[in-house]
Amino acid sequence: MVTCLLAVLACARPDLAVDYGNVTPVGGGAGPAFAAETPASAPSAVGQIAPPSPVAPGLPTRTPRPTLDVARSPTPDPPRASLLDRQAVEAYTVQRNDTLNQIGARYGVTAEQIAQANGLNVADTLFVGQVLLIPLPDQAARGPALKLLPDSAFVYGPGDADFNLEGFVQAQGGYLAAYAEDVPGVLLDGSGATLTGAEIVRLVATRYSVSPRLLLAVLEHQSGWVTNPTPDDNTLVYPLRRVEVLREGLMRQLSWAADQLNRGYYGWRAAWLVALIFGDGGFRLIDPGLNAGTVGVQHFFAQLLTVEAWTRTTSAGGFDQTYRRLFGHPFRFAVEPLVPPGLVQPDLQLPFEPGRVWAFTGGPHGAYGSGSAWAAVDFAPPADAEGCVTSDEWVTASAAGLVVRSEYGAVVLDLDGDGFEGTGWALFYFHIERRDRVAAGAFVAAGDRLGHPSCEGGISNGTHVHLARKYNGEWLSADGALPLALDGWVAAGLGREYDGTFSRAGVSLEACDCRAPGNEISR
Repeated sequence: MVTCLLAVLACARPDLAVDYGNVTPVGGGAGPAFAAETPASAPSAVGQIAPPSPVAPGLPTRTPRPTLDVARSPTPDPPRASLLDRQAVEAYTVQRNDTLNQIGARYGVTAEQIAQANGLNVADTLFVGQVLLIPLPDQAARGPALKLLPDSAFVYGPGDADFNLEGFVQAQGGYLAAYAEDVPGVLLDGSGATLTGAEIVRLVATRYSVSPRLLLAVLEHQSGWVTNPTPDDNTLVYPLRRVEVLREGLMRQLSWAADQLNRGYYGWRAAWLVALIFGDGGFRLIDPGLNAGTVGVQHFFAQLLTVEAWTRTTSAGGFDQTYRRLFGHPFRFAVEPLVPPGLVQPDLQLPFEPGRVWAFTGGPHGAYGSGSAWAAVDFAPPADAEGCVTSDEWVTASAAGLVVRSEYGAVVLDLDGDGFEGTGWALFYFHIERRDRVAAGAFVAAGDRLGHPSCEGGISNGTHVHLARKYNGEWLSADGALPLALDGWVAAGLGREYDGTFSRAGVSLEACDCRAPGNEISR
């Protein structure tokens, strides 16, 4: 008998509305919300920035690469083949959840241009299967070609191994140093907690695998929180100037920022993002010589600024100046390439015990948030009830490693055992219940128990485990050039987030928010 548990066995889809409650700043104070967004286009006027080197007592000084010429922007990356190279109008078939803006961003044209080419209005409803003509892009509408930072300064990777985040924040003496926030349990593991500003930055950095230096730099650029003890009142509720209901407070603002940064980074990596659409209707093609880290930053600021302000911010003397004032020239400390050519995945097991039949409920989707590559897959345990129910099934280690993080629903295995998840291979398990969860610092062998699947740690509507891979801090797409393989089952995507397959020896299972013969999997 097939038991269908629709929409309750995987990570919550991004279009589900969730009420997080009201943010409660502690100690740092709270200013009034403001009605109109007034994004900053240049660094705030703040005091002198303390030099970064003394703020990490006892830690080694970062070693620059002395042979690297950083007098100007680094050499552009080799231009990649993309949809911008089209020489003729192309036909596109509308897929589920498509919008004209999303289609336009893929092809380098505006929603208005697509609508005009097809005799539509921008507000018209699209239908699955509808065929649209996609006009050629305007090559003159390109954004700045300046590289802002290397990829290794974007991800939470090798370049951050020696960074004393807490010491740096305190040394700057800004508003962030005295800030604390009551973070609701739905954003943690069910129980609320009071976190300091530095703790929030670290938590967001590790969750999204975005460099804490980059998060501090965008926070400083938008509000001056890092160095200014008395920033403008209109930044106290929305420190990144993203004015939106349920985006109040540093935790939600930084989480949104990290997701937007990742969306640009991994969208460029996957070659589906070739243009930026602005809230004021503006439009810019992404220069083909940029690297993923720069595109991530460009995409983030495009969500906040007009085209004119964005151009100033992403050109010389804008955000790059803010970053360098805090941390020096990022290209002097580049660790490249993050993912070496010919990288081979180590042998990995399915994340549950032999003989137990689980359900493959989520194909490739965001590792954390919707922007962080399609690096994750979901599995739901055997159960007779639907929803977020207690399970006594065990999530197990897919490989041997050191547990470097066990908090807020997450367990992270460092496979090289050096104690830092931003170097080498790391496995990220999410929605692991507090009960019986393995402790940080434990060494585990492949197949050892890590904890029980649950809904803890984030937004979820059904008990399951969420598994993703990182290498040197970069999320690796489950359906990318190096696909996720578990006990010989190889993941593939079907072109839509959460839709995908696992295949082995001629057998293919398709992800489904249900329990059915077509998605049952076991070791």
